[in-house]
Amino acid sequence: MEIGTVLLVVMIALVLLGMPVAFAIGIASLASIVVGHYNPIVLPQKLFAGIDSFPMLAIPFFVLAGNLMTGGGITDKILNFTRASVGWMRGSLGIMTVFGSAIFAAISGSGTATVTAIGGITIPAMKKDGYPPELAAAIAASASILGPLIPPSIILIVYGNAVQASIRDLFIGAAIPGVLLAGGFLVYTYVKARRMNLPVGEKLSPRALIHETRVSIWALLMPVVILGGIFGGVFTPTEAAAVSAVYAFVVGAFVYRNLTPKLIARIFYDSCITSCIMLFLVGCSKASSWVLAVARVPDAIAGSLLSMSDNSVVLLLLVNVFLLIVGMFMEANVAVVIFTPILLPIATACGLSTLQFGVVMCFNLCLGLLTPPVGLCALLGNNIAEARLELTLKACGSFFAIGVVLLLVTTFVPALTLWLPAVMK
Repeated sequence: MEIGTVLLVVMIALVLLGMPVAFAIGIASLASIVVGHYNPIVLPQKLFAGIDSFPMLAIPFFVLAGNLMTGGGITDKILNFTRASVGWMRGSLGIMTVFGSAIFAAISGSGTATVTAIGGITIPAMKKDGYPPELAAAIAASASILGPLIPPSIILIVYGNAVQASIRDLFIGAAIPGVLLAGGFLVYTYVKARRMNLPVGEKLSPRALIHETRVSIWALLMPVVILGGIFGGVFTPTEAAAVSAVYAFVVGAFVYRNLTPKLIARIFYDSCITSCIMLFLVGCSKASSWVLAVARVPDAIAGSLLSMSDNSVVLLLLVNVFLLIVGMFMEANVAVVIFTPILLPIATACGLSTLQFGVVMCFNLCLGLLTPPVGLCALLGNNIAEARLELTLKACGSFFAIGVVLLLVTTFVPALTLWLPAVMK
C-alpha cells in the first residue's frame, strides 16, 4: 500500500496547488514508481499503452465533429428546427435547450461541448426572455450531461477500452437510459415553466414548420447517419466518429457555407489541443491504474466494501454512492480508468454484467458534471449566465434528483440496458 499512498498524496497535493490534473497524475505515478523501486520506463510504457488503441481514435474525431458543427452552423440549424417544433409551448426556450442538447449529444459525445455550443446560444436568450439567470444556467448545464450518456459517449469509449468490451453494445445499452433522462428533464422543465408562468413562444404555421425542417434537414440527418450506422453495424464507433467529422465538414463548408479557411484552421487547432489533453489524461491514468493495481489498492477498497454487507442491493447502493462522490471530485475519464478495475469485480459479483456496469458508471459520472467542486458543466453554464454559483447549484438540484432516480432504475432493472443490445445482435 506504500506506493498507493504516495500516489494519492502527491496527486491530491499537486491538484490543490493548481497543477493540471493530467500532469498531477503523471508526476504522482512517477513518484510512486520511484518509491517502489520499479524501473521508471514503466511510466512511458503505460502511458503509450493507454492511448495505443483503435477505439481511442474516436475521441479526437468526435471532438473535431463537435467543433465543426458549431463553427459550420449545424448547431444553429438544430436550434432553429427545435424552436420551430416546440416554440409554441410555455417555457419553450428551456424545452428547446434540452431538446437541442439531446440532438447535439447524439453527435458530440461531450457534456462540456454541449453546454458550450447549445447553452452559449440559449442561456442569453432565456435571460432576455425573463428566465432567472440561475434557472437558465441550470437547464443548460443539466441538459448538457446528456452528452456523455446519449450515444456516442466519450466516457463509454474510455470504459470499453479499459475492459475490452464492445463499444457498440455500450452505446446501444446507454440509449434507453439516455432517452429517459432527456424525457425526465423535458417534463420537469415544462412543469417548472408553467409554475413560474414563463413566456410562451410563437406557434409557427405548418408551412413555416416545413420550411424550417427543409432548411435544417442536413443538420438533422447527422445524428441519424451516425447512430444508424453504429446501431446498424455499417461501421464501428471509431469509423462513425470519422464519418461525423467528414459529414460536419462537408455540410458546414459546402451546404451552409459557414466554414472559411481561417475558421477551419482554428477549429483544427482547438480540436488538436482538446484531444491531446484528453488522450494524455487517459494515458497518465493508465499509469496510475498500474500503480494502484501493484499496491493492491483495488483489493483493499473492494474488501472494505464487501465487509460492510453481503447483500447485493446494499453493495450496489454503496457502489453508486461511492461513484457519485468520486464524480464530485474527479474528471470522469480519469475516474473510469482508475476505478473500473476496483469496482467492476464487486458489480459483477452482485449480478451486473460488464455492459450494465459501464452504463451505470457513465450515468454516475455524468451526474458529477453538475456537482461541486468539479461540476464542469454547472460551472460553464453558470459562467455563461453570469449567475451566482450557489443559486445555480440549487437550481440544478431538481435535475440531479431526477438523474439519481433514473440511475437507481438503471442499476436495478437490467433490461433497461441489456434488452436493446440483445435485440440488435
